[in-house]
Amino acid sequence: MKIIFRANDILEAHIVSGMLNSQGVDTYVGGHYLQGAVGDLAAMGFANVFVDDEHAELAEQLLQDYQQAEFIDFPLADEEGLAPAG
Repeated sequence: MKIIFRANDILEAHIVSGMLNSQGVDTYVGGHYLQGAVGDLAAMGFANVFVDDEHAELAEQLLQDYQQAEFIDFPLADEEGLAPAG
């Protein structure tokens, strides 16, 4: 197995893991048990996403696409306070 992504926290690791899983890449999220040591350890950088070596290249490409994606801010309401149709 190979570390494919070093997350800031366990939540980010699971988001990335879910994205990879949805594309057919099996993952393992490590670092769950280190959460309790926050205070003794740095609060960030202990959660990692692992993939099998044979899926590493695909996972790296998917992560690159994910990290380069643009954020689209959809309005929750228009100027009159109404939700957009659709």
